[in-house]
Amino acid sequence: MNIKELYQLYQQHPTITTDSRYCPEDSIFLALKGASFNGNQFAQQALEKGCAFAIVDEKEYQTDKRIILVDDCLQTLKELAREHRRQYSIPVIGITGTNGKTTTKELIRSVLAEEYQVMATEGNYNNDVGVPKTLFRLDSNTEIAVVEMGASHPGDIKTLVDTAEPTSGLITNVGRAHLQGFGSFEGVCNTKGELYDYLCAHDCPIFVNRDNEHLMRMLSERTKQGNSPDVYYYGQSDSEDILIRGEVIRCDPFLTFRWREQDHDAGYQSEWMEVSTHLIGAYNLDNLLAAITIGYVNDIAFEKINHALSNYVPTNNRSQLMKTEHNSLIVDAYNANPSSMKAAIDNFRLIESDKKMVILGMMGELGSVSEEEHQKVIDMLQEAHFDEVWLVGEEFQKVNSQYRTFSNTEEVKQALSQQKPEGMTILIKGSNANHLFELPPLL
Repeated sequence: MNIKELYQLYQQHPTITTDSRYCPEDSIFLALKGASFNGNQFAQQALEKGCAFAIVDEKEYQTDKRIILVDDCLQTLKELAREHRRQYSIPVIGITGTNGKTTTKELIRSVLAEEYQVMATEGNYNNDVGVPKTLFRLDSNTEIAVVEMGASHPGDIKTLVDTAEPTSGLITNVGRAHLQGFGSFEGVCNTKGELYDYLCAHDCPIFVNRDNEHLMRMLSERTKQGNSPDVYYYGQSDSEDILIRGEVIRCDPFLTFRWREQDHDAGYQSEWMEVSTHLIGAYNLDNLLAAITIGYVNDIAFEKINHALSNYVPTNNRSQLMKTEHNSLIVDAYNANPSSMKAAIDNFRLIESDKKMVILGMMGELGSVSEEEHQKVIDMLQEAHFDEVWLVGEEFQKVNSQYRTFSNTEEVKQALSQQKPEGMTILIKGSNANHLFELPPLL
C-alpha cells in the first residue's frame, strides 16, 4: 500500500498504537523498533488483543492477511501523520529551542485557549515518535495547533518540520546541550535553525527574541539568502523593532512583570500592563513575551492574554514552588544543561531567604566539555555563597569542589534520612534522568 491507501485504512480505523500492551479494539498496531525491542515480534499478538491491522517492516512477521508490510515503520508513522495533518487547513505553530520549549508551549496554549480550540503537544512528546502521535490528535474541533519539537542530533528538526509542516514558529534559545549528538554549539544552532530554514522557505511568520544574539544571527543568515518572511520581535531591550516589550518587576519568588505593545514607526506605545504569575525565575520573562506576541498576532485581546498568563500554573517539575512541613522547595527537576543551570542559580541568588540550600544533578550528554561545564557550575556556586550545596552524579565528582557529592539520588535519600534540612529554601535542579523529582517528599 502507498501512504494514501494506508491513510484510507487509518480513516476506517482511526487509532494508531505502537504499544502491544495497549491494543484498543479496531485499532492499527504499528511496529516500531528500539535499542532493546522489536515491535515486529508483537504484531500477531496485537491482532489477537483486538487490533484490526498491524503494520510491520520485516517480512518474516507478515504471518496474517491483516499484517501489512512496509519498508520502514517509523517513516510510515511520520508519513501517515503528515497526511493526517494535511487534512486540516489550520495554523500550526512549531516550537523548538534548548531551554523553555515546554513552558513556552504551555503558555502559548493557555493564551490561545482564551479564543480558540487548541491542540498542543502533551508533556514533552517532541521527538520523531511523539510529534506524529501529537498530529494524530488533530480533529474537526481543532482551530489551532502548537507542536513542540526536540532534537539531539543534526537533522532532527528538519525531520519534524517536514512531518508537522508548521505555518509559523519560534526558537526559544540555543545553548550547549546534547553536545555529544550535535558535536558543537554550532551544531546546536544549525539543527535548531532547521525550523527557520523551513519557515523561510515557505514564507511563514517567525517569532524572535530580539535580544538573543544567536537567534538574530541565525535569522540573518537565512534572510540574506533572499527570504523575507514576516518577523515579529519581542524582548526586554529598547530596540525600535520590538513589537512586544517586557520588564521584570520582581521575583519574590513568583515572577511579576509588565509589558506593552509598541510601534516606533507609527509613534505608538500602549500603556504598561502588569501581570503577576505563578512562574519562578526571571528567565521565564522571555517565554511569557513569546506567548504574548503569538497571542497578539492571533488577535487575542490584551485582557485575555493577561488572564491566561496570570492563571497559568506550571506542572511536571518545572520551576514549581512546593511548601512542605519543613522547607520551601523550588523544584526544577526535568531538564539540566549549562544555560538552564546558570539561569536557575542566578535566579536563586535573587530570592530572599535566611537559609538557602541547593541540590543539583549532573548535566548529561556534554561530551568533551563536560568537566569544563561542571566546573563552571562549581564556580557559580562559590560566588553565590549558599548555605549548603549537595551535588549529585559522577560528573560533579570529577571536578574540584569543596561541596558534598553523591553518586546518585539514592545516596541523597539515605543522607536525608539521617540529616533532614529544616527551615530552608531549597533549589532542586537537575534532569529527569537524575531522579531528583523523588526528593520533595523527603524534604
